[in-house]
Amino acid sequence: MSERDEFLRVAGRAREAAAGLAPLPRAAKDAALNRIADALVTAAPEIVKANEADVVLARESGTSEYMIDRLSLSEERIAAIAEAVRKVAALPDPVGQSVRGDVLPNGLELRQVRVPLGVVGMIYEGRPNVTVDAAALCLKSGNAALLRGSSSAYGSNTALVEVMQGALAGTEVPPDAVQLVPGTSRESVKHLMRARGLVDVLIPRGGASLINSVVEESTVPVIETGVGNCAVYVDAAADVEMALDVLLNAKTQRPSVCNAAETFLVHADIADTFVPRALEALKGAGVTVHGDDRIRSYGQEVVEATEDDWHAEYLSLDIAARVVDSLDDAVAHIRRYGSGHTEAIVTTSQPAAKRFVALVDSAAVMVNASTRFTDGEEFGFGAEIGISTQKLHARGPMGLPELTSTKFVVTGEGHVRG
Repeated sequence: MSERDEFLRVAGRAREAAAGLAPLPRAAKDAALNRIADALVTAAPEIVKANEADVVLARESGTSEYMIDRLSLSEERIAAIAEAVRKVAALPDPVGQSVRGDVLPNGLELRQVRVPLGVVGMIYEGRPNVTVDAAALCLKSGNAALLRGSSSAYGSNTALVEVMQGALAGTEVPPDAVQLVPGTSRESVKHLMRARGLVDVLIPRGGASLINSVVEESTVPVIETGVGNCAVYVDAAADVEMALDVLLNAKTQRPSVCNAAETFLVHADIADTFVPRALEALKGAGVTVHGDDRIRSYGQEVVEATEDDWHAEYLSLDIAARVVDSLDDAVAHIRRYGSGHTEAIVTTSQPAAKRFVALVDSAAVMVNASTRFTDGEEFGFGAEIGISTQKLHARGPMGLPELTSTKFVVTGEGHVRG
């Protein structure tokens, strides 16, 4: 059987599973999710063993340690992943929720209710936790998940999906509701991107090249999750200690993720006070600062920033920095170079905060808080399937409601239209 024929067989099974999953009550889905969580913890040693083989191959191929961190699983990380599945099970079921309703003047009862999307395809890079997060969110929202992770995590993803399918056996949820796209070649990705009619929506999650490729080449509707060129703006009215804490957390708490800060902007009125201390703190944390001439005047260790630095999603202990003359200049920089993911302002001025929030066109805007909070779990959504930086059909961290569509249910008493 060719790779394409094998894909079509798997996609067809996913479509059938989605039809069987959609009408299931919450209790059936929650029971299945809790079985998955228990099975992941039980099988953690075997999953870690499969993951270790992936990590060895990744290191041999020269993968950076930051990406290795995203790839790596431990029994502790698997326990955390399982706990995230339990949290999803505990969340309200969006399916069947009424979005709006009314009785029309002609007596018809109109309701708009949430329904599953159907088959959700995921294309993502070397983060095997996404395999479980995506599956859990899809199942809870009544969707089948067709998963295509990176070849670097193929062994880990295979082990995780086998555990989940085994846990679903004997539940009311069809095991085929969670499947891997067969194969590791680029062609296998194209099969998924061109499966219009079998796959209802495609969600890419990864770097800019992956996302752009899926957006440009897919015939399946795409929900675009964007890269994270996130900025922290330190306003003239900032509390310096607070600004240092927010900046360091945003950059260093976990630099390899999309909500880490990649740029900081400092108002000129506070630069003399803030910049020397920020450079010292960042240097102590191992961060390389790529700065404009004004930033460089505060420290010889600052690397000259290039145009590429302003656009960069480093995913490493690097950050670009610039002194700006006003809040509006900070916003102009963000609008030109930002990715529309998350921006933060640190300020004690309420008018400045309000203006920044009004002018910045990003999926999330933080006021006196780290960019690292843009996360489905931190927002109380349970695990997230991605962070959308587009404006249709969802924006920001995508939880359960964002994995549904709606349909109108109209109830009459023999009504006919005149």
